[in-house]
Amino acid sequence: QAQLVESGGGSVQAGGSLRLSCVGSGRGFSTYAMGWFRQAPGKEREFVASIRWSGPSITYADSVKGRFTISGDKDESTVYLQMNSLKLEGTAVYYCNAVDLYGSQWLPESGGWGQGTQVTVSP
Repeated sequence: QAQLVESGGGSVQAGGSLRLSCVGSGRGFSTYAMGWFRQAPGKEREFVASIRWSGPSITYADSVKGRFTISGDKDESTVYLQMNSLKLEGTAVYYCNAVDLYGSQWLPESGGWGQGTQVTVSP
């Protein structure tokens, strides 16, 4: 059974930092690449960052470049997202998922998602 469990969210003031964690089990965790996504209230889920273990090769959404860092341990089935200099628009539920490259986009491999972890950024 595939399972992804995200944690580490919370409330933080703008400019603050949080570190998110994702632990996978079963087929939920990819040994090829993992990604972080987020969904803000009233908006569609969007790509945040990905890490392809071979290399590794890392990609960030333009909106988080220079502030967020993705890392992890493939053998431990864990992936992290260090978020610094958080902005108000960072308020969202953050999810991890196995990803694959489709053209130039990293997209989730499956439609299954964990429960996510809520990040709330206040002024």
